Amino acid sequence: LTMGISANITSLNKETIAELIAEKTRENSSGVTGKLKCSSHEDDKPPNPVSFSFMVPKKEISMVPDMGKWKRSQAYADYMGFILTLNEGVKRKKLTCEYQVSETVEKLLAMLATLDRWIDETPPIDQPSRFGNKAYRTWYAKLDQEAEALVTAILPSERHDAAPEIAVYLKEAVGNSTRIDYGTGHEAAFAVFLCCLCKVGALRMEDQLAIIFKVFDKYLRVMHKLQKTYRMEPAGSQGVWGLDDFQFLPFIWGSSQLIDHPTLEPRHFVEEKVVNEYHQDYMFLECIKFINEMKTGPFAEHSNQLWNISAVPSWSKVNQGLIRMYKAECLEKFPVIQHFKFGSLLSIQPVKP
Repeated sequence: LTMGISANITSLNKETIAELIAEKTRENSSGVTGKLKCSSHEDDKPPNPVSFSFMVPKKEISMVPDMGKWKRSQAYADYMGFILTLNEGVKRKKLTCEYQVSETVEKLLAMLATLDRWIDETPPIDQPSRFGNKAYRTWYAKLDQEAEALVTAILPSERHDAAPEIAVYLKEAVGNSTRIDYGTGHEAAFAVFLCCLCKVGALRMEDQLAIIFKVFDKYLRVMHKLQKTYRMEPAGSQGVWGLDDFQFLPFIWGSSQLIDHPTLEPRHFVEEKVVNEYHQDYMFLECIKFINEMKTGPFAEHSNQLWNISAVPSWSKVNQGLIRMYKAECLEKFPVIQHFKFGSLLSIQPVKP
């Protein structure tokens, strides 16, 4: 976990996050440590409503050889640019710090509160199987029916035609209704959902902290509630050898928050006392707290990868290593990416030179 990636961060003075993503260096598709390539500013500005045609996203990666097409795609470059931009934005900042909360962020929080309320209105049913409570399918059917309207309510009026495309990612972000499971691919779909809102200009540069500290944090809480209420299975779990059964991104962004912390070092997050004291300030520790609540036995046994990470000397190295691990274990794995859907906002077309 001690190897890093090179990424030069530009000044945060652009009007939209989409413009910053365009400036962020992007990864060369040939390797995880290559220099990231940029597309032009024009490519990532909110699309012109007169000339731009939105489309319902569809799957494009059907065989293992298609993975090269994914790693060379504009979608991969934009997605990693988004993740790394936010990673830099939350560096050394607490969840409880002050930041602007825009009207769009408030609308996103209201949408997530609606999903949360639907869980309360759809209690688990009695069934022989302990895992995968079928009441989840009732909950999901409600989202499937309402997703487009929920997204339309978030978008500015001149972008309502983007709702059918963006709503697909919202529906993909909450788990699979057939298998009643949830994993890092679903988590990635929510990040794509947020990235699309940035690309159409609904979310802006000044929303950067609120995207993670408000919106993604609330999403995480709703997903935890879904997982506990309906006993969802981990999708593609690697057991004790995986980082976490369900999430990955909050560990990346959470480790960035902790970089250069004056007292908390990676070795401390395995101490329950430290987790209980600081989890409200740091997303990484919030995730550790959830693991402690859900699993029993020695931490080193049920979360071996995280236990190993606690031996890394600095949060900066943890953060760099987790980014590399995320690419290798999630974004470059066919079982995860075969479900990814591509549209006009996240395109399968190759990155433009």
